[in-house]
Amino acid sequence: MNLFCLKDRGLHWLRCAVAVAAVGLVSACGSMSRDEFAGTSNEKLYEDARDEISAGNYERAIKMFEKLEGRAAGTLLSQQAQLDLAHAYYKTGEKAQALSTVERFIRLHPSSPAIDYAHYLQGLINFNDDLGLLGKLSRQDLSERDQQAARDSYQSFKQLIEQFPDSKYAPDARLRMNYIINSLAAYEVHVARYYYRRGAYVAAANRAQQAVQDFRSAPAAEEALYIMARSYDRLGLAQLRDDAERVLKQNFPESGFLTGGFRTEDKPWWQLW
Repeated sequence: MNLFCLKDRGLHWLRCAVAVAAVGLVSACGSMSRDEFAGTSNEKLYEDARDEISAGNYERAIKMFEKLEGRAAGTLLSQQAQLDLAHAYYKTGEKAQALSTVERFIRLHPSSPAIDYAHYLQGLINFNDDLGLLGKLSRQDLSERDQQAARDSYQSFKQLIEQFPDSKYAPDARLRMNYIINSLAAYEVHVARYYYRRGAYVAAANRAQQAVQDFRSAPAAEEALYIMARSYDRLGLAQLRDDAERVLKQNFPESGFLTGGFRTEDKPWWQLW
C-alpha cells in the first residue's frame, strides 16, 4: 500500500468518525428536548407534583410545577402551581427564588382568591431562619442577625392582616408579628449592650432609649431601661439615671436587673428550655 492509499484511508476513517459524532449529537439534542411530561394531563401533572411534595421530593416537584405553570398559563391551575412552586423553593432553602416567585404572583394576580396566602407565604419566607421557638435549638437568636428580613416579613404579615383580617392565615401571622417585634427590640438592646460593655456610654444610652420608645411592651424593654440607667450613671448624668431607674421599678418591680445587674449567662428571651 502506497502513501496515497494510506492517506485516503485515513480520510475515510476521519469522515466516518465525524459522521458518527454528528449522529450522536443530534440524538442527544433530541433526547434533551424531549418533554418527559408530554403524555401527562395538566391535572395529573399537578397531582403527581403534590405527591412528590408529600414525599419530600421537592426538587422533582419544582421541575413539575415549573412545567405546569407554563403549560396551564392563564388558568387557576397555573396560579396554584406558581404558589406551590414558591413554597417548594422555600422548603429547599432557595429563598431568593421563592421570593421572586411569590412576588411575581402578587404582582400578576392581585385579585386572586389565594392572594392572602401569597402575602402569608411572602412573610413566611423572610421570617424563616431556623431560630427561636419555631426553629432549631440554638444559642443565637434573630436579635443577633441582620434585621432587614425580619422587617420585610413583618410588613408582609401586616399587609395580610390589614387587607384580610378574617383570613385563616391571620392568627398565625399575628403571632409571628409579635415574635418579630420582640426580636427587633432585642436587637436594639443587643447593640446597646455591646456599646455599653465597650465604654461607648452615649451610644449605649441612645440605642437603649430607642428600644424603649419603639418597643415599649417588648420583654427587651426591661434590659433597655437598665442599660440607660447604667450608661447615664457612667456619664455622670444623675437625673437621667434616676429617671430611668424609676421607670424600670414602676414597670418591672421584680426585675432581676435591680439586684443582679447584667445576666450574662441567661438564655435568650425566646428560649424556654
